[in-house]
Amino acid sequence: MKPFFFAFFVAEFLTVHCDLKIYTNRTTFPTITGAPFRWGFNIDRTILSGDQSGKLCLKNVDKCMDEDMNYETTTHQLSDFLFSIVPPFDLSRIEGVSPLCRKQSEKYVTDLKRFKLWALKMYDSSSKLPSGVLNGNVNQLGDFDLCLQARQEAQNINGQYCLTSIQVESGRSSPYILALHRLAQSHFHFKSELDDPGHRVPKFSSINWALCVPNGCTPTDIELGLRQGVSKIVKNTDLKVKIHVDPSMCQSAEKRKVPASTVVASCVFAAIVAVVIMATVYDNYSAEDKNQWIEAFSLKKNWNSLIRLKKSHDDIEAIHGIRFVNAFFLVLAHKSMAMFFTPYMNRTEMIEYVARPWSVLGRAASLYTDPFILISGTLTSYSLLGKLYKNRKISLVEEYVSRLFRILPTFVALIAFCTLVLPWLNSGPMWNQVVTHHSEICKKYWWRNLLFIHNYYGFKDMCLTHTHHVGIDTQLFFASPIFILLLWKWPKKGSCALMCVAIFSTFMRYYVTYTMKLSNYIHFGTSINQLFETADNMYILPAHRATVYIMGIFLGYILRNFRNISLTKSQRRIGNTFALLCYCVSFFGPAFMGSIDYVYNPTDAAWYAAFAPILWCIAFGWIIFTTHIGYRGGFERFFSWPPFSIWTKISYTVYLTQFPVFFYNVGVARTAEHYGFFKILFNLKELLWIGVLSVVLTLLVEMPFQNIRNIIVKKKETVLEPLHRKIS
Repeated sequence: MKPFFFAFFVAEFLTVHCDLKIYTNRTTFPTITGAPFRWGFNIDRTILSGDQSGKLCLKNVDKCMDEDMNYETTTHQLSDFLFSIVPPFDLSRIEGVSPLCRKQSEKYVTDLKRFKLWALKMYDSSSKLPSGVLNGNVNQLGDFDLCLQARQEAQNINGQYCLTSIQVESGRSSPYILALHRLAQSHFHFKSELDDPGHRVPKFSSINWALCVPNGCTPTDIELGLRQGVSKIVKNTDLKVKIHVDPSMCQSAEKRKVPASTVVASCVFAAIVAVVIMATVYDNYSAEDKNQWIEAFSLKKNWNSLIRLKKSHDDIEAIHGIRFVNAFFLVLAHKSMAMFFTPYMNRTEMIEYVARPWSVLGRAASLYTDPFILISGTLTSYSLLGKLYKNRKISLVEEYVSRLFRILPTFVALIAFCTLVLPWLNSGPMWNQVVTHHSEICKKYWWRNLLFIHNYYGFKDMCLTHTHHVGIDTQLFFASPIFILLLWKWPKKGSCALMCVAIFSTFMRYYVTYTMKLSNYIHFGTSINQLFETADNMYILPAHRATVYIMGIFLGYILRNFRNISLTKSQRRIGNTFALLCYCVSFFGPAFMGSIDYVYNPTDAAWYAAFAPILWCIAFGWIIFTTHIGYRGGFERFFSWPPFSIWTKISYTVYLTQFPVFFYNVGVARTAEHYGFFKILFNLKELLWIGVLSVVLTLLVEMPFQNIRNIIVKKKETVLEPLHRKIS
């Protein structure tokens, strides 16, 4: 019996009941003070319809119930019918529960039999056995808001919403039961355990089952009740059931005090907005001699800078398009992971749909980050080599400070918002799992992020796990001057040294993946533990990602020194063919590992982890090279399209904001959805929010601090220029 059927039956019975008695009853309704209702007079129900009578009754249900002598016949019949089919979750008879829980549960059961509204809300908001179990519809969120509305004033009992985790394991004695279990669990696309971390990757093998219980019951009480109830169901079967109730997944409507840190953070963000508004007004109405420091925060100035398509003479054009394409597919890949948190009515159908070869789009998510590392190495090499050729030296302090000005203020703003502000903006069944839990981790370990060492501590205890790439890229950048100086001063020996480092990094990726049975490619049956082990021991470590960064350093060296090189038509064709072959092998080659029948092979995973990034980056590196030396084929023209340069200006903030948006939507989800590929993956509203928030973060934080950096650099150059002239 589904909750909406239950509500429908109750409404129909009560409406018909009121209509039958309409000519025989006169009711004195109580006085309710306070706006918007002020009424305290006798109402002749002979002049009211059933709808009007019910509407007035809802204004004071308890009083109405006490004075209504005619509802019990209907409710007794409904109680006998409903509670015999779907019994309430009764903790009052469970041995070992706390005294308070027992007392409140007894009151709940008693009032439920009397059809008291508060108890009905608790009963109605708990999960019931749904249809579509064999299509994967096993995750039931109940009615979150209705549960929190349940309140019994006299004994101060509030509805407590708990999202419990249940894991069902089937024995091997019955192939048919195993087949049914496989359908219900959507072919075990991911395999998880109850103690796996669930804040980054969903516990796919666990069943989320919502219960609404009195707030005096603890998670331990609920576990005891569930175990006893489930044990009766699976007794003498081939099924084993594990149950866990996480205290953080139990929520009630009790008001929480907003901490001072949240108030301070909110005031700081409000102050930033106020400064930007004042700076914009100043920039718009001030005279010609404007204060540079104030103008740095001007929305008008930064917006014009954001949408400006003018390029510098040193611009490497194709990089903008390559960054856009990989970032777009990375957003979709991240969305494909986040969507597995949401319950779907047709989850098994969804999994069978994504078992097709094209699902490489989401399964190859790790590939999309490699071009960013390549581009970072290319730009760093190209810039530092230019300074070395011009000045014969580089200032490491200036380079490092400039880098920190580029990434740190925006990073700090995101951490502060997600840690102190975001958890208080909403609520939902999975809110604590995907939003509050990240906040609690960041409260402990935010300093690791600000030191850019958070990627060394693993996904489980990482503040904002999606920012691991910031740590990798920063650490490689700090080491890059050594590589570039070797290449500049001793080109041959430096090249050999860099090649050795790249080969060693590639070997380590292969070796670690093979020996530890890791998987950089998401295949059927991938365990959550395997995904976390892959991230912690290979994917988020710069030593294992250094190969493509060194490829970028070589590419920057080539672009700086061989700008005027010309290629014959045959050379371009050979290069284009080889680049296309590298692209196809790296992207489509591992598609067989996405088959529903694939059995994990560590050799396949090791080859993919070691060589797919190299081939993938060769394809894009060739396009960057041919575009930079002046060739304009179809691919070169596409990736050099000028509007892509706008994307480059917000690419960092897009990377930072996407997961907070995804997890916000997961956290507030109240019901199961029907999966449709384009509807879910290409959620235009969600993509628009990512774009808008990225632009806002860029305009309010990133670009103002970039302007401040430019002012400081310009002032320093102005001070040092006379000294340089004097020395020369």
